[in-house]
Amino acid sequence: MRPTTSDEIREAFLDYFAELGHEVVPSAPLPLHDNPTLLFTNAGMNQFADVFLGKEKRPYRRAASSQKIMRVQGKHNDLENVGPSPRHHTFFEMLGNFSFGDYFKEEAIDYAWQFVTGIMGFEPERLWATIYEEDEESFVLWQKYLPPEKILRFGKEDNFWEMGEVGPCGPNSEVFYYVGDMATCDPSRLNAEDDEEFIEFWNLVFMQYNREKDGSLTPLPRPSVDTGLGLERIVRIVQGSESNYETDLFAPAMDKVQELLGDSAEERAEKSVGYRVIADHSRAATFLVGDGVRPGSSGAGYVLRMIIRRAARFGRSIGLTEPFLAEIAQVYIDKMGAAYPELLQRRDHILHTITQEEKRFIRTLDTAVIHLYEIVRELQDRGEREISGEMAFSLYATYGLPLEITRDIIQQWDMTVDEAGFKAAQAAHAQASGAGAFGAYEVETDVYGRLLHELMANDQLEEGVDYDPYGSPVLGSEVVGIIKDGQVVNTAVAGDQVEIVTAATPFYVEAGGEVSDTGRIISRESDFWFRVDRTAKPVNGLITHVGEVVVGKMAVGDYVRLEVDDERRSDIRRNHTATHILHRELRHHLGPHVTQQGSFVAPDRLRFDFSHDQAVDRATLSQIEADINRALMANYPVHVQFMGQKEAIEAGAMALFGEKYGDIVRTILIGDPERPYSFELCGGLHVSETNDIGQFRFVSEGAVAAGVRRVEAVTGHAAQQLIAERLDILDRLAQQLNVPVAQLESRIERLQTDHRALQKEVDRLKSKLAVSQFDSLMAQSQDVAGVRVLTAQVDGVDVDGLRELADRFRDNTPSGVVVLAAVKNGKPVMIAAVTKDLIPRGVKAGDIVREVAKVVGGGGGGRPDMAQAGGKDASKLPEALAIVPGLVEAALGCDS
Repeated sequence: MRPTTSDEIREAFLDYFAELGHEVVPSAPLPLHDNPTLLFTNAGMNQFADVFLGKEKRPYRRAASSQKIMRVQGKHNDLENVGPSPRHHTFFEMLGNFSFGDYFKEEAIDYAWQFVTGIMGFEPERLWATIYEEDEESFVLWQKYLPPEKILRFGKEDNFWEMGEVGPCGPNSEVFYYVGDMATCDPSRLNAEDDEEFIEFWNLVFMQYNREKDGSLTPLPRPSVDTGLGLERIVRIVQGSESNYETDLFAPAMDKVQELLGDSAEERAEKSVGYRVIADHSRAATFLVGDGVRPGSSGAGYVLRMIIRRAARFGRSIGLTEPFLAEIAQVYIDKMGAAYPELLQRRDHILHTITQEEKRFIRTLDTAVIHLYEIVRELQDRGEREISGEMAFSLYATYGLPLEITRDIIQQWDMTVDEAGFKAAQAAHAQASGAGAFGAYEVETDVYGRLLHELMANDQLEEGVDYDPYGSPVLGSEVVGIIKDGQVVNTAVAGDQVEIVTAATPFYVEAGGEVSDTGRIISRESDFWFRVDRTAKPVNGLITHVGEVVVGKMAVGDYVRLEVDDERRSDIRRNHTATHILHRELRHHLGPHVTQQGSFVAPDRLRFDFSHDQAVDRATLSQIEADINRALMANYPVHVQFMGQKEAIEAGAMALFGEKYGDIVRTILIGDPERPYSFELCGGLHVSETNDIGQFRFVSEGAVAAGVRRVEAVTGHAAQQLIAERLDILDRLAQQLNVPVAQLESRIERLQTDHRALQKEVDRLKSKLAVSQFDSLMAQSQDVAGVRVLTAQVDGVDVDGLRELADRFRDNTPSGVVVLAAVKNGKPVMIAAVTKDLIPRGVKAGDIVREVAKVVGGGGGGRPDMAQAGGKDASKLPEALAIVPGLVEAALGCDS
C-alpha cells in the first residue's frame, strides 16, 4: 500500500534502504558540538563528515537516516521566509541515503527512481531531473528513466556541491515533481525561486573529486554518494497540499492554535502567517530543547530564545494572551515521539523550559515594544529609516527583544536595522553567537592529523590508539609518537614538555565533565619517567599524554609501562557514579523537568548543573542528601552494558544533554536491571557498587543562569574530611561558649536575641541623641527668599535618624527646606524634605536631593515632600550641602 502519512513515508524510506543493505543510523543531535563553524546540523551528511573525509571508519559502507535539520544561520537562514512562504522552515527533516565508497551514480539514481515511482507511486510524466552541465555520465544514466528533454542542465551554482574551498566535491542531480496542470507546464520555470509548481524534493550528490588548494580537481579513489530528500516536501506532494503547512506534519499544531483562539476557518486564513510561524517555531523549539539546548544570550541558546520569543510575539499579534507554546509543543511530542524517542523521554523538561522562557518574554514584551515605538517615532521625526545596531542591541540586552523580532516589527514602517552594527555591539559585550559555513572542514589537518595518518599508513596503528580506560590501570605499550612545541620529534629528555602517543593507553580522556586521568609513563630499562598531567584527544583516533619528562630520555619505538594514578581515579569514580544518583534524586524530589545541564567530576569534588527555576531550600536539600546516602548504603550494583543507541533510549536510558553518542552506546544501570534505580548513557568511569562511594555531602547550592541551578558536593575521602572539619568546629564553638554540643544551637539563638535587643537599645539612644541635637541644628538654618533652609552633616545617625530629624524640622517650620547628611559604612547618605506649601511653587525634595547627590558621585530621588540619595565620595559632603540654598533660590525663581 502506498504510504500517505508523514510517519508512513519516513518509515517507508528507511525500510526501503534497509532492505538495500543500508545501516539505518539515528539522527545526530541538532547542536554541533564538534564543529565550531556550525551551530546546528544543517545537512544529513554532517554526522558522516569525517567518514567522507577518510578520518573515521564505520563498520558499514552504506547508511540511511532521517536527520533533524536546523537552518537559521549564514546562507541557510530561512527565517524571514518562514510564514509567508509555503515551504520554508527553520527546522525540518532530511531523509538521506549515503554510500562511503560503495555504490555511485548508477545505483543512486536507480534507487531514487525506484523509490519515488515504485514505493511512492509518483507518475513518471510529472518527474524531472537536473544535472550539472558537464556531467555527461548522469545525463546518460537518467535517460534510462526520463527522455532527454526532461533532464535539464544547470551550472555550478545550482548543480555542483562542495564541502569547502578544498576537499571532496562533485556534481549533484536534483529531482523535481510538477504539481501544476500538465497542459500548461513550462519547463523554463523549473529552478525559478518564486515557482511553487516545480517542487525540488531530492538532491543526489556525487562526491567524485577532491578540490586541491590550487583549485584543480583530482578524481577520488573511492567516489561516494550523499543524498537529501526533504520530508516536508515529499509529504506535501503525496498529500496534494498547496503548502507544507497544510500537511499532517503541521496541521495538528495549527488546529491546536485555532482551538486556543476559537477562530473560524476564515479567521484562521486571515492570520495564516502567524499560524505558520507558531507551528514552525514551536516544532523547532521542541526539538532544540529536546536535544539539550537552553535559551541563552549566544550561540544555539540565542537561536532558541529568539524563535520562542518570535513565536510568542506572533501569538500575541493574532490574539493569544496567555502562555501557549507548551501546548503546541505537546502536539509535536505526541505526534513525533515514536520517531524521535528523546521527545517522549524529555517531555517534562521540554514543556517546562519553553513555558518559562515564554513567561519571561511576556513580562517584558509590552515594555520593549513601547520603547521600540518611541525609537521609531524619533527616527521618523529626523527623517531617518534605520535603527542603529547599538539601539537594537540595547533592546535585546535590556528587554530581551531579539534582533529578528525588532526587524519583524519595523518592517511595517518600511524601516531597517543595522544588523552589522548589532553584531558589533554584541561582540563588544562578549556575546557573539558564532556561526559559519560547513566549508571549514579541511582535508589537510594539523600536526595531530598528519601524525595519525602516518601511523595508520605505516601500520603502527590500525584504526587509532587502542583506548581502554575501563580495564587495568597499568598497561605496557610502545611509544609511536612524540610531539614537542607543535612538531613531531623522535626523542625527549628530562625537562621537556611534550605529548607522548602510545599504541594503546589505559588513561581516561576528559569527556562528559569528567577530568582526565593522571599518572606516569616509565621504562625501567632506560630509567625513563614521564609525568602525565592530563590526556587529550586532538583528533578522532589519536590520544596524547601531556606532561613533562622528569627523568631520563625516551625515543619513538621504546616499550614503556603506563600507570594511571589509581587512587585518584577511584575518587573520580566515586564522584561520577554519585552524579548519576544525584540526578535521579533531584528528579524524584524536584520534578521530572530536572535534567542535567552540565557537570564537573574531579577527584576532590563534583559539580552538577540542572534545570530548575528556584532555589532548593535547606530542608529539601537535606532530604535529597539523606536519600542519596540511603542509596549508597543500599549497595546497589552498577551494571555496564553496550547496546544500540536506539535500543537504549527505547529501554528508558537517559541521554545527557551536550553529549555526542555513536551508534553503539555504553550504558550505566544502577540497581536491579528489571527495575533500575538509575539508567543513563555514559562513557565515564564508575564504581562497581554504590557502597564504594562511602558518603555524600552537599557543599553549596546556587544559581548559574536563568532556570539553571548548581550544586557542589563531596564523596568518599573528601566527605569524611568535611565531616571531621565541621565536627571539630562544633566542638571548638561548644568549648568557647561553655555548653555541650547538643545545647549549642539554643545557646547561639539566645546570644542572637540578646544582640538584637542591645542593637535596638543602641538605635534608641542614637535617635535620642539626634533629637537632642535638633535645637543646635535649627540654629544653623538660614533664610533664603523668605524660606528657612537647613543643611547639616549629622554624626552617629542612620537613615531613619535623618528622616526623624527632617520630620521634626517640618513640624517646627511653617515654610522650609531641609537637607541632612550622614556617613554610613564610609558612604554618604542624604535625606531631603520640603514643607507642603513650597511644592506648588516648584521646590521639590526629589529634584534637590538628585542634584546634591551628583556632587558626591551618586544619585537618588523620591517624593516631592521627602526624598533620599546616596553617593560614593563622603569627603565632598560639605561641597554638596553648600549648593542647597542656590537650588532653593533657583526653584523659587521659577515660580516668580
